[in-house]
Amino acid sequence: MSRTGRKPIAIPDGVEVQLQDNLVQVKGPKGQLEKEMHQEMNIKIEDKTIVVERPSESKKHKALHGTTRSLISNMVEGVTNGFEKSLELVGVGYRAQKQGNKLVLNMGYSHPVEMDPPEGIEIEVPSNNKVQVKGTDKELVGAIAANIRMVREPEPYKGKGIKYEGEHIRRKAGKAGK
Repeated sequence: MSRTGRKPIAIPDGVEVQLQDNLVQVKGPKGQLEKEMHQEMNIKIEDKTIVVERPSESKKHKALHGTTRSLISNMVEGVTNGFEKSLELVGVGYRAQKQGNKLVLNMGYSHPVEMDPPEGIEIEVPSNNKVQVKGTDKELVGAIAANIRMVREPEPYKGKGIKYEGEHIRRKAGKAGK
């Protein structure tokens, strides 16, 4: 049986969870999330916990069991604590700044790259070469951080570009001279 899927999800104080068919709605101090879960999974609220059960031992249901439990767990964690991804800009002249709600990146192109965050995502620029993406939806935070990173991915020769904080860039040796 799935070890992840078997664990019950504790509902912290201040968090409301509602189930309608397989639509899970979670409200908490940081916001509200809702997601449609797979119809074949059985989701129940017992006491102050959420339990996910699978209908059979088929391979498909085993895979859905852990995934469904993780998605609901991330929703509960997102509305209580939120999620955050940090990015670093490495390179001479590479910098980020905020103009109103927009993120403006100067990454060595002929023009600055402007990005508008979607609703529910907050972008902070603590310094010229750091960007923080915060929000309640883990999937959306990761997707926005990945889009920012794609503006100029780190290259392996000098390590210049946008990388996640703590990410190690594998370096290559340059061209050997005579």
